[in-house]
Amino acid sequence: MSALAPDARTAADNDSTPPSGTRVSLRRASSTTSPAGKRAWYGLSYETRLAILVLAGGLPAIITSALFLWHWDRHSYLRLSLFLGVFFSWLITALAARDAVIRTLQTLSNLLAGLREGDYSIRGRVKNQSDVHGEVMAEVNQLADLLHAQRLGAVEATTLLLRVMEVIEVAIFTFDAQGHLRFVNRAGRHLLARPDEHLLGTSAESLGLDECLTEIGDRTMDLTFPAAGGRWGVSTTIFREEGMQQHLVAIQDLTRALREEEIATWKRLVRVLGHELNNSLAPIMSIAGSVQTLVGRDPLPEDWQEDVQRGLEIIEKRAGALSRFMSHYAQLAKLPPPVLRQVTLSPLVHRVANLETRMSVRVEEGPPVELQADSDQLEQVLINLIRNAVDASLETGGRVTVCWQLERDQLLLRILDEGLGVANTTNLFVPFFTTKKGGSGIGLVLCRQIVEAHGGNISLQNREDQVGCAVLVRLPVMVLTENEP
Repeated sequence: MSALAPDARTAADNDSTPPSGTRVSLRRASSTTSPAGKRAWYGLSYETRLAILVLAGGLPAIITSALFLWHWDRHSYLRLSLFLGVFFSWLITALAARDAVIRTLQTLSNLLAGLREGDYSIRGRVKNQSDVHGEVMAEVNQLADLLHAQRLGAVEATTLLLRVMEVIEVAIFTFDAQGHLRFVNRAGRHLLARPDEHLLGTSAESLGLDECLTEIGDRTMDLTFPAAGGRWGVSTTIFREEGMQQHLVAIQDLTRALREEEIATWKRLVRVLGHELNNSLAPIMSIAGSVQTLVGRDPLPEDWQEDVQRGLEIIEKRAGALSRFMSHYAQLAKLPPPVLRQVTLSPLVHRVANLETRMSVRVEEGPPVELQADSDQLEQVLINLIRNAVDASLETGGRVTVCWQLERDQLLLRILDEGLGVANTTNLFVPFFTTKKGGSGIGLVLCRQIVEAHGGNISLQNREDQVGCAVLVRLPVMVLTENEP
């Protein structure tokens, strides 16, 4: 038996109708029992019904023994004593059996009540796991262990989540369905410059965050808070707690990141411009100084005109190179936005491939595709990429192949060459970086800007099947002439 004190009763057995969805099998006391009799029987408490059934089980033996003792030829005192002994033995045994069942159910009721209230420290004592009582207690104990482990894991995960939300630099706010603040982390309190007790329960409108709840998703907004102002990245999502809709708002300061990126960009730009200007101005200054010294001689040497002519030619070449560099930079900085129109891919690829006269570019037809793109800009991308592929393949006598395929809602265009490959692909998309003699270093950068302006991406990698490079261009497919797979 359980060592717990039976203080509770199971109320489920007092109901005449089982709960919905519960399969209950009851043995009928009699096939001819009337509905009124059923209601009267199940109207009794479970303890009363159990006591009646236990006592009824021994009642035939008591009646039989009473009849036997009544007709037994012995002294009436002896017969009465035997009858009373049998009667009280039957009564005590029946009540003990009833009490054993009731106490077991009361123990289970106490255990389940403790689990319902979240107290997982109570366990039922199991004397013998081979009997039914031991199996039931063991199962309840295992259920308590499982619920305890789950609650411990949930508490630890919640504690970790709250700790992470407190230490991150992103301001986190949660609002209920009425727009009242339910939670704010340390970064949010710092942003609003107010303590918790003055924030919780406050409406989003009074906090200046009502605009953040009007749209779900990620966006960039100009906001002003008591502690700071500027450009902010706002992410708003919806979650549910106890069936009620809640809003989660994450606000991140983009001003510092944009400023740091701007400074880094200016440093790279100054470094590149300074390098190119020094490469051009240093020889110009040197030649100009030499010419000035030569012209200042008295008397002039016989070949002074030839020296001056050569110096001016060098100055002209370097000035022209510097002018071309600045025009390339202007082209990179003034790329117009794409004008989107419906473009059929296959004719565009064939037209660009036929522009290459140094070798025949092989085009492997893919599925028919139509895009919403700027035809001129997309053509310029293909011209640059195919020209680079031909330059690489001419060194080895290889071929250039253009092919494409569909991957869900994206077009994957490949330009494959059979050149020597590239030792380092990391800096290929860095402005003014080039591996070709006489290259400007803006071709791939322009291609990337155009492709990204169309909502796609471009990458370059060495081929795995053979020597050479593969340029992968991914573009979103707006219109297909065939059904999507």
